[in-house]
Parts: sequence; structure tokens; C-alpha cells
Amino acid sequence: MAQSATPLPGYAEVADLVLVSPILLDAQVRSAVRIKGAEAANVAQGRIRFYVEADVLALIRAPGAMPTRIGYVVDVPVDARGRPPKLKKRRVLLFARPVSGQATMIQLATLDAQRDWSAELDALVRRIGGEVVAPGAPPAVTGLGNAFHVPGTLPGEGETQIFVQTATGAPISLSILRRPGEQRRWAVALGEIVDDAAAAPQRDTLLWYRLACGLPRALPRASIESEDPANAAIAREDYQFVLAQLGPCRG
Repeated sequence: MAQSATPLPGYAEVADLVLVSPILLDAQVRSAVRIKGAEAANVAQGRIRFYVEADVLALIRAPGAMPTRIGYVVDVPVDARGRPPKLKKRRVLLFARPVSGQATMIQLATLDAQRDWSAELDALVRRIGGEVVAPGAPPAVTGLGNAFHVPGTLPGEGETQIFVQTATGAPISLSILRRPGEQRRWAVALGEIVDDAAAAPQRDTLLWYRLACGLPRALPRASIESEDPANAAIAREDYQFVLAQLGPCRG
């Protein structure tokens, strides 16, 4: 059956799903039975609950072997007339977790973890999944450590360094370089030392996502409490420059 085209979700929206989903599947719905009564008592308004059985077309990621047919529960939104979409034969991408003791069942990771399949979304899911498991993949940002600004020998020259705290303890640092008559430049380093190879991350990459979605909106006072007030003010300004260069996480 033909599926209506849906806009490709943004990188951050897909990354959110990939990161919380041990199981990523390309599947086709074989049957969908509406769940009513007490088992659907907690369904959000505007949605209808179904028990779905689907044939696995491709295993994108899983903690172990998966059966060729799986079952799961999904709450789907209804249209303006209160009717759910036709699910049978629909090709979907599933973001899920295993169900303990039930090898043929999965649990969707979020309310909207069943997505209509498209070649573009499939490719994006696979790309993000690959980035997540790649050696040296950037970890989640948990906060900011020390920050300092070192003025240069010329007026308007200097460098700010900001140390990023991460969930794994792996070092990430930001450096912002000011030179007279030039635009500010910034770079991120995944290591203890910032070298000449460091650069700003490309948008819609895992490193960009970790920073754009994880960095706080302002430099904490504790990060610059030992700095001279003038240097602290420049460090705060440079941090806002980095946030502006990263752009919004979503939008």
C-alpha cells in the first residue's frame, strides 16, 4: 500500500531516538488489532492503541539475535475525523527495547518510536547509529568545568579555553581564538590537548548534537570565579559566540 510522504525529522530528533533504543528495526506491519477497555485506559487523548505484529525486513541494531516476526504495542494519533492510519502492510522504522523473557516482543522506546519508513530516514538512522558506536564517539555533555581567557600581546588578541564535563569523563574542550582584524574562530578538541587539527564540528553530526543539545545556555559562575573580571567577561562572551555558531539543537 502507498504511504503518504512525511517530512524528514531533524538530526536531533532522530538522534534522541537512536540513543535510547537498543533495538532499531526496519519492519512491515503484518497485522494490527485495536486494544480497548482497561488495557487502553491510559492512552493519551487523540490516540488509539494497537497490538501490532510485524515482519522484520532488516535488523539495523540489536543487542542479540532477533526473530523474523515481532509484536509490540503502539499508540497512534488519529486524524481530524478521529480515525487512525491504516497500519496493515505499512513499512516502518522501529526504535525499541527488548522485553525481558519475551523474545518475540519489543517495547517502543517513546510514544513516537514507530516512524514511517523512507530511504532518507533509514539512511539517517544508520548514519547516526554508526556514529554512536564508532571508536572515540563523543559522550553526552553533563556540564562545564573551568574556563579562562588569556589576552594576547596585541589589543583585541587572545584565546579562551572552556573545559566540558562529560558522562564518561572523557575530555572535551572548546577554544576560541581572537585576532585583530579577523573574525573569531573556535574549535572543539576530544582530548587533553587542543592542536592545529581541531575545528568546529559540522552541523548534523554526533559531536554537533552533543554540544548544541547538551551545553548549558550560559557559562556558570563557578567556571570563571578565579578569573580577572575583564577576562571573565570575555570568556562569557566567547561562550555565547560558540552557542550562536552551533545554532539551536532543534528548529
